[in-house]
Amino acid sequence: MPEAPTMPMESLLQRTTSTILVVDDTPENLELMAGLLAHETYRVRVAHNGERALQLARQQRPDLILLDIMMPGIDGYEVCRALKADPDTALIPVIFLTAKVEIEDETRGLAMGAADYITKPISPPIVLARVRTHLKLKAASDALREQNARLESEVARRTREIGLTQDVTVQAIASLAETRDNETGNHIRRTQHYVKCLAEHLRDHPQRYPQFTELLTDRHIELLYKSAPLHDIGKVGIPDRILLKPGKLTPEEFEVMKSHTTLGHEALLTAEQSLGTELDFLRFAKEITLSHQEKWDGSGYPQGLAGEAIPVSARLMAVADVYDALINRRIYKPPFTHAQAVDIIREGRGNHFDPALVDAFLAVQDRFVAIAERYTDPE
Repeated sequence: MPEAPTMPMESLLQRTTSTILVVDDTPENLELMAGLLAHETYRVRVAHNGERALQLARQQRPDLILLDIMMPGIDGYEVCRALKADPDTALIPVIFLTAKVEIEDETRGLAMGAADYITKPISPPIVLARVRTHLKLKAASDALREQNARLESEVARRTREIGLTQDVTVQAIASLAETRDNETGNHIRRTQHYVKCLAEHLRDHPQRYPQFTELLTDRHIELLYKSAPLHDIGKVGIPDRILLKPGKLTPEEFEVMKSHTTLGHEALLTAEQSLGTELDFLRFAKEITLSHQEKWDGSGYPQGLAGEAIPVSARLMAVADVYDALINRRIYKPPFTHAQAVDIIREGRGNHFDPALVDAFLAVQDRFVAIAERYTDPE
């Protein structure tokens, strides 16, 4: 006896693992199509009306649907429309089966998302060829989606790793600076939460604070939050005799102390330049380290900037840093009460601080208290 023709393993696997749903209200047509497809070793499911077709499609997720158009109740067009509207079935290719195809009907069906048309009476070779073609297309499409999903997952994982690395690096550098200043890491946490709190309030009230709408996006607020701990990293370059002096600094000593702003900025700038590109991650960090001691009336340092010439990030940091310095013990002063700190910041409206930021601070001061209590310094 002659040997049966062999079939490529890829095709065999495709055929034995593909499920086809045939929908037709005529039992003879269902029997004909089921027999033809089953002979090719496809798994075949049948439905005699549109309602049953939708039920089976949602339950079993076939790889392909052969769908009669003219049926009582829900016709083929309505079934196709429902399938494409459901995310669970939208990607299943649909081939319409119809006795007669007008251009208008074909255009309508294709616009709904149908993959193809087959006319009745059917030609078995044509039916099988169309079925194989659309199953291959679906398999390729599914594989591509799976690959994209894996790539997106990997990108998300690596992005999280980069973000965590940045966070750890920032916290480590900032903690080193704080230990030089006899302050705890909680100062870092408090100030970055204060900054985020203020920024979110400004973002959430665009009609009252329209000048901040463009800058304070969700992405930028997150960068501000990450950058805030770096505001005093330049203090690592200040001698202990000045940095830790319990009394008032002399004018000469204060000039040295003021250099912590430029020292921190230059360190970040040098690091960025060594990479050969500007980084969004360091944009706000550079602004904050250099300008958080500037004052709204121009009497601050190191550049004597005034008003809106001071970066918004530095204006936010100024309020956060001063508030935290006021309510906590420092080597040169006891802690003030929250009420005293509020009064001092209110008095600084328009001279030390941006008036809009003082208004925002007053609106969210209860949240500042909650942050301070959550990250209180150990005794």
